[in-house]
Amino acid sequence: MSTQNTITVNLTQLSKMIDHSLLHPTMTDAEILAGLKIARDNNVATACVKPYLIPLAKQELAGSDVLVCPVIGFPHGNSTTAIKVAEATAAAQAGGKEIDMVVNVGKVLGGDWAYVSDEIRQINEVVTANGAVLKVIFENDYLQSEHITRLCEICTEIGVAFVKTSTGYGFVKQADGSYNYKGATMKDLKLMRAKSGEKVQIKAAGGVRTLDDLLHVMSLGVTRIGATATIAILEDAKRRGIGKEPVEVSFKPMKEEGETGGY
Repeated sequence: MSTQNTITVNLTQLSKMIDHSLLHPTMTDAEILAGLKIARDNNVATACVKPYLIPLAKQELAGSDVLVCPVIGFPHGNSTTAIKVAEATAAAQAGGKEIDMVVNVGKVLGGDWAYVSDEIRQINEVVTANGAVLKVIFENDYLQSEHITRLCEICTEIGVAFVKTSTGYGFVKQADGSYNYKGATMKDLKLMRAKSGEKVQIKAAGGVRTLDDLLHVMSLGVTRIGATATIAILEDAKRRGIGKEPVEVSFKPMKEEGETGGY
């Protein structure tokens, strides 16, 4: 694949594409505080946190324009619809401005689209009624293209703000017996952009770890990523001459699924 890929960006555009992820289940409050400082110092779009951390995140991000982004039904999406609706309502009322919820993957795989649509619709209604926007996490590693396509159509019909590839915690048993995930693949991101309406934004999560990765998904029409490597990505951007003014930069493409050297 050619490496002659270019895109014109500035540093603020890049930082505002990042949801800084603070979702690992072992994170202590001290580690969360350090992560919130990273989010604030780097002026990212949001800090993505577990629901109990909304008050702390609001406190630490006060006075900045970094939003609080809590997750709902995370990471497996298997709570009842009523519980997910209650959790989303509470999260939005507590100050979450962007809400990332996980679909019921078993219902998706079983083709129970009425259940899936109803759940997404109910959650979107309470989120928007409380002044927030919804991102719907598909967990693509578990799905086939036809499932992703249908989810994009449902989310477009309902009018959610974003569709999102993965939680970053959807580990699948591999042929060698280990557990891993692909996350945001080029194939899936292209499919999601093609099958979602113009007003629905795409969030890539899981596997976008470098500046080159970010620039590549940006070139595909992705407008947000979930990242833990925020500092590394933005420091590399500065090293490569990306600053306040727009500049054209080249990037090394991510590997397509199945290519040698893919992640």
